[in-house]
Amino acid sequence: MNFPTNLKYTTDHEWIRFDGETAYVGITDYAQDELGEIVYVDITTLGEDLSCEDPFGTIEAVKAISDLFMPVSGEVLEINPALEEHPEIINESPYEDGWLIKIKPSDMTETTLLLSAAGYQEIIG
Repeated sequence: MNFPTNLKYTTDHEWIRFDGETAYVGITDYAQDELGEIVYVDITTLGEDLSCEDPFGTIEAVKAISDLFMPVSGEVLEINPALEEHPEIINESPYEDGWLIKIKPSDMTETTLLLSAAGYQEIIG
C-alpha cells in the first residue's frame, strides 16, 4: 500500500494535503482497499464551515457505507466533480484524482492532531 509522506492522516482514514491556504481531503489507500469497490459518494456540505471530526459526507461501497470526517476545521470550498460520474476513481487514484473535497482550513493548530505517514501505518498495523 501507498502512504505518501507529503500528506497528513487521521485515525478515521482520511488524508489531507495542504496547498497554500487551501487543502485537499480524501480517503487513504488502506480505506479504499477495505471498503472495496466504491459506487457512490454523497457530499452535501459545500459552502459549510465544519469543525474538526465533523462528518462532511458519506461514501458507499459494495460492502458498506461509511461516514467521512473533517481532518481539520474549515469551509468546504469544492467537491471533486469527477466523483459524480466516476466514484470508482477513488479506488484507482485515492491520493491524486480521487480527492473528495477542497477546504479552507480555519484552525491550523489542529494539524498537530494529524498523523505522519509512519504514524498512520503504525495504527493500521
